[in-house]
Amino acid sequence: MSIVYLFLKACLIMDQRVNLKRWLRFLLFSLLFGFSFGEVRYVLPEEMQRGSVIGNVARDLGLKVTELDARRARVVAEGTSQLCELDTASGNLLISQRIDREELCAQAAVCILQYQLLFEDPLQAYSLVLDITDINDNSPVFAAGEINLDLVESTVLGRRFPLEGAHDPDLGTNSVREYKLSPNDHFTLEMTTQINGNAYPELVLKKTLDREAQAEHVLKINGIDGGSPFRSGTASIHIHVLDANDNVPVFSQRVYKASVPENSAVGTVIATVNATDLDEGVYGEITYSFSHLSDKMAGVIEMNPLSGEVKVTGLIDYEEASTHELDVQAKDGGGQASHCKLIIDVIDVNDNKPVIEIKSVSANISEDSAPGTVVALISVQDKDSGKNGQVHINIDENLPFKIKSSLRNYYTLVTEQNLDREKRSKYNITLTATDEGLPALSSKKAVVLEVTDINDNAPAFGQCVYSTKVMENNSPGIALLQIYATDPDQGQNARISYFLIDSEVNGNPVSSYFSINTESGMIQSLRSLDYEQVKEYKIPVKAQDGGSPPLITNTTVIVRVQDQNDNPPQVLYPVQTGGSLVAEMVPRSADVGYLVTKVVAVDVDSGQNAWLSYKLQKATDRALFEVGLQNGEIRTIRQVTDKDAVKQRLTVIVEDNGQPSRSATVIVNVAVADSFPEVLSEFTDFTHDKEYNDNLTFYLVLALAVVSFLFITCLVVIISVKIYRWRQSRILYHSNLPVIPYYPPRYSDTLGTGTLQHVYNYEVCRTTDSRKSDCKFGRAGIQNVLIMDPSSTGTMQRIQNEKSILDEPDSPIEVRCICKVFTFANIV
Repeated sequence: MSIVYLFLKACLIMDQRVNLKRWLRFLLFSLLFGFSFGEVRYVLPEEMQRGSVIGNVARDLGLKVTELDARRARVVAEGTSQLCELDTASGNLLISQRIDREELCAQAAVCILQYQLLFEDPLQAYSLVLDITDINDNSPVFAAGEINLDLVESTVLGRRFPLEGAHDPDLGTNSVREYKLSPNDHFTLEMTTQINGNAYPELVLKKTLDREAQAEHVLKINGIDGGSPFRSGTASIHIHVLDANDNVPVFSQRVYKASVPENSAVGTVIATVNATDLDEGVYGEITYSFSHLSDKMAGVIEMNPLSGEVKVTGLIDYEEASTHELDVQAKDGGGQASHCKLIIDVIDVNDNKPVIEIKSVSANISEDSAPGTVVALISVQDKDSGKNGQVHINIDENLPFKIKSSLRNYYTLVTEQNLDREKRSKYNITLTATDEGLPALSSKKAVVLEVTDINDNAPAFGQCVYSTKVMENNSPGIALLQIYATDPDQGQNARISYFLIDSEVNGNPVSSYFSINTESGMIQSLRSLDYEQVKEYKIPVKAQDGGSPPLITNTTVIVRVQDQNDNPPQVLYPVQTGGSLVAEMVPRSADVGYLVTKVVAVDVDSGQNAWLSYKLQKATDRALFEVGLQNGEIRTIRQVTDKDAVKQRLTVIVEDNGQPSRSATVIVNVAVADSFPEVLSEFTDFTHDKEYNDNLTFYLVLALAVVSFLFITCLVVIISVKIYRWRQSRILYHSNLPVIPYYPPRYSDTLGTGTLQHVYNYEVCRTTDSRKSDCKFGRAGIQNVLIMDPSSTGTMQRIQNEKSILDEPDSPIEVRCICKVFTFANIV
């Protein structure tokens, strides 16, 4: 198709008889470059109907029709309006608007429209060239419907009178080809080709004029084009016969050339034409005018009819036309005229800003998009030429984007760095296009880009460890603490839920003690807490967001249980037994301040709830004993006399320092005597009164067991006594009183209550009617207790047990008593 086009153009050139070398160079250039760079050229006539098929682009480019829609193909105009469109279903290039060659290219020899076939995915472009050929759609039109000529009757025969030719916007054979003059006797019509190659009609006088015979001649001239069918235009020629005017105006130049910068101010003088006429008077007065001026140029320039100055009257735009060729006529007062050509070159100035068009843009982009992700496809056009039309495009330097150029006048906006929505969720990207003119012109275009969220941030707690306090014996369901975590993500990715992590406390799952609200993070206690069992709970908690996959952060909540005074003091010494009576022995020679015994008590509470104080509540003789408020020591407060009763009963109350306070009571029996028989007589009655009230069956069973035990024991003891009799008899004869030395236990205060810090010695006796011979104490130490059993009259039991303090102070010690039985006969 391109070869046929070039051949037709060559024929046209030969037909117009223009410089052959010039057009041969054009032909050679077309052959070398017309088929390069992926270019498709279509030749089509003007005035085709809308929807007409220009050509099949897919077939001509060797592409599949399905690629057009898949790759989002479209036709983009370059510097002209969008006159065609692409049917992606068939691959045809269609006419979308009326194409008028005269309106687009005026009378240019070649009318070329440049388009781009643009593929977006991947980015690729092909050049589409539309060569618009002329059709005979315009009739010749004379600028003046009536031509007036004033001829002197003395005009010589053969004199030529140039006429203004008819104007036909069409080209080639479709333009004016011939003129016809209406039949007459005086004039004939001939064609003359001027220096610009245009043919003009000339009226030739073939018969002498006679003003007296005919003062006016009216003729008709027809301009006929070469189209098929032909078109014609008509004008009237009115010839007024005057007296002799035998000289015509003569221009100083056949062709005038001038240049003017575009956008020149109104009134700027472009050029001045000059013609002379040798005639005098009215025949020598010359007026200047344009032979033919298009509608576009009519408001742009004007000519002073008297001076011949050509001035600017409107906006001269280089982008509309870079060169203007105008025909100038000089006419004298006698009606004779001559013509010249004025060529005006328009100089381009940087008067057009670059135009930025966003061909394709993504409204949203994920924050995990890799660097190099295409955000937008941009086209930049500048109507200026040369450096004025060379454009550079850039964006703000502090944005993580950059501009890449892959095709002429096309750019892509891509990401340069990794995006982070949590730092910036929206970008207003301002594109700035600047040309290289002086001064440079620029334009801006904004692209708004939203960054979409991904789940790339785990929940974050405000504290690494949370702690709270709660009073023991709390009500179940009480709120303890609310934890809170934040997530800078968005939407579901920022929705946080709270959970307890599986762990155990005292062998039980932590979920049996506490619960957490998954939405609010409020931690509640499910049961009443006991300070004495667990003083501190460490609850592992996790916060989990709603992303996929979810992200988790752990923290620890420490719940410290505060103590309440919910435990009374516990008395460790003296031990309160049900069937035996333990008595502390005080000699009558005891001085003031004599340490009788020490009440030892503990409280499992802590703090001031475990601070114990001791008070003497009741006493047989309150003036004889006192109790240490802090240490529980029972001491004498005066000298013991013979009048004091042997049997003393003290009731000591132990109180803690809690609010309200709790207490425990202990009864301490004290024997005031220097000898054991004295003690025995007093405490026997006391114990018998109490024991007789016990169940009779219990005594019978107990008596049977004791008799059996004593019988076996006596057999063993008699054999031992025989061996050691002399030694035992000596010991007993030298003793005035049957009193066995007693060494009180050493108590260690394991709970740190400060109730006993030193070692003391005591003398204690026990009645002979005791039914039990074993003593048990709750703390380690050395205990010597004298037990008197009233049921074993005439016998004496001495219990000695010496045992070292254990390494572990809380280990219980079992004290075993070894009994030796003697008869009073041996003692006497």
